[in-house]
Amino acid sequence: MSEKRRIVVTSALPYANGDIHIGHLVEYLQTDFWVRFQKMRGNECLYICADDTHGTPIMLRARAEGITPEELIARSHALHSKDFADFEIAFDNYYSTNTPENKKLSTSIYESMKKTGAVTTRTSPQLFCEHCNIFLPDRYVKGTCPKCGAEGQYGDSCDKCGSTYAAEELANPKCTVCSNTPTLRDSEHVYFELEPFREFLRKWIPEHTTSDVSNKLLEWFDEPLRGWCISRDAPYFGFEIPGHSGKYFYVWLDAPIGYIASLQNWCDKNGEKIEDWWQNNDAELYHFIGKDIIRFHCLFWPGMLHAAQYKTPNKVFVHGFLTVNGEKMSKSKGTFVSARTYLDHLPPAALRYYYACKLTGTTDDMDLNLQDFVQRVNSDMVGKITNLASRGAQMLNKNLEGRLCEIDEEGRKLIEFAQSRADVIAEHYENRHFSQVPVELTKIADAANEYFDRKEPWKSVKVDKDVTRVTLTVILNVFRILSIYLKPILPAYSDKVAKMFNEESYQWSDANKILESGTIGAYEYLATRIDVKAVEAMVASSKINPGESGEVQHESRASKNKNKKPAAEASSVETPDLKPEIQFADFEKIDLRVGKVVACETVPKSSKLLKVTIDAGKLGTRTIFSGIRASYQEPETLVGKEVVFVANLAPRKMSVGVSEGMILYAGEPGVSGGVVSPIDEASAGTPVT
Repeated sequence: MSEKRRIVVTSALPYANGDIHIGHLVEYLQTDFWVRFQKMRGNECLYICADDTHGTPIMLRARAEGITPEELIARSHALHSKDFADFEIAFDNYYSTNTPENKKLSTSIYESMKKTGAVTTRTSPQLFCEHCNIFLPDRYVKGTCPKCGAEGQYGDSCDKCGSTYAAEELANPKCTVCSNTPTLRDSEHVYFELEPFREFLRKWIPEHTTSDVSNKLLEWFDEPLRGWCISRDAPYFGFEIPGHSGKYFYVWLDAPIGYIASLQNWCDKNGEKIEDWWQNNDAELYHFIGKDIIRFHCLFWPGMLHAAQYKTPNKVFVHGFLTVNGEKMSKSKGTFVSARTYLDHLPPAALRYYYACKLTGTTDDMDLNLQDFVQRVNSDMVGKITNLASRGAQMLNKNLEGRLCEIDEEGRKLIEFAQSRADVIAEHYENRHFSQVPVELTKIADAANEYFDRKEPWKSVKVDKDVTRVTLTVILNVFRILSIYLKPILPAYSDKVAKMFNEESYQWSDANKILESGTIGAYEYLATRIDVKAVEAMVASSKINPGESGEVQHESRASKNKNKKPAAEASSVETPDLKPEIQFADFEKIDLRVGKVVACETVPKSSKLLKVTIDAGKLGTRTIFSGIRASYQEPETLVGKEVVFVANLAPRKMSVGVSEGMILYAGEPGVSGGVVSPIDEASAGTPVT
């Protein structure tokens, strides 16, 4: 194995003035995938982040709520931390920029920048709102672009033509808080001059960014580099600049320094020295950011670090934006979805898997197509990969004491094929080509499912248990390897698999092992099919109603949850003897399939239910809770029978588990009748016409 690497990884700091949403998660999930992979390889890798807490928006928001900025950012930190944890994003340290460490470092780096002569002061006109009694930051003023004439543009750049400018250059400026027209006032400000670092930056940018990013940034070098204003006037929530009373560090100065401050905090808590991490030439440093903040991370930030004699990042990894159904996220359409709203309706593993399917390591925008999301998760993650464990583990435990055995030559070749893809998959992870990982995994899963279907263990178990045990041992070994490769993407899922095999949390090298003895533990539910109705409910919950504020407020979580009606709750309406009339088209929606019962057992504490496991062929294995216990007092008599079931019934969450269909039954339970079976011999998964 190669020498262990020491790596520091950061994601851009989420702003404390809003909720985490699914667009943010594009960044934090891909960073989490990469960090988890590095740790599985045995590298020392730290994932560092923090809340970005300073600036005018925080001050105004706190003022409007009648609380202090400190109270606002503390609440935000708790909510952000919960969202990230519930999405299985594992920071080594998640901190804040409003801390003693960050204040000390910001002051120290500023003083070092001053010593180079690159810090200057000059008087410049600033937009001032007489009504709000504040100088307006760039994003608190809108007007007409001075370059192309586009209306409704912010005070720093134009979305239409891409030009950058000073806020005071806008035509017809308006304060975004009160809509009044601001006036110009002269104010002395502090600047960090970039021109002295022109040659350093011209060389640094192409060496530390991809070609598309560097080509865009180098366009700035066709003219002298502008000085960057790093101060803001009081009132302002932030760190006051030493020697400049009433002036505060611009949030974009102390925010990236927050990376170092969060790392310092981790070092202090773990008995480490920051010199062995950030300032260590043998250590690696990587930033993951969105393409909207390239200027700050690839121009101003390396200039600051170089001036202060700090190590600059080895690479800045830049990603694109998230679109939903091919369009920009929209609150009116319900596609601007907060992390918490997603979690209220859908499992985090599904989004983690789907994002992995779409992330390419480029600056191209990524689309979350909701229809494709449902299909990809249900077909590949659940139908192809998870069903290997569901089919194999439950059958081994039910019929063969859960005991593994020595495998044959055919099975060994299949396992070795799965193992042979380890280096290719590792390279995809390393290069952030995450979308290629599921491609490789489905190839392995397809080969395993073909082997399983050809061996027909649900038949062989009746006549030759030894042969069946070999088949299931092979299948479970392949699935175990798949779960190891999946661990950076689905960590909780992989840990459940390790538990089933009585192993510790997996390292990458564990894929080299083959298990040919011992017993497996109980099969624990790993993944669920996505119900289209749950996606629709998520979108509906995210829509902004007419007249409702477009800003996502933290308080809305409490108020929404307080008035939220549980999904299972229904209004008490008397049911008539005859249900409402339906049309033939309604009946045509039902997809009836043939399934073979591979396991059947009673449900504890229920006098009505049986837990029936059905092999549905290419549809995979289905678990159905059916109220037919009165007719089948000996559940094992159903094993081996072919039954007709509703295959496209939305999964139903019950107190005993999730039921994934409905078995057709004719007659009155316990008196006459029984399950409906096909008239002729049929294979699992065959449609009933």
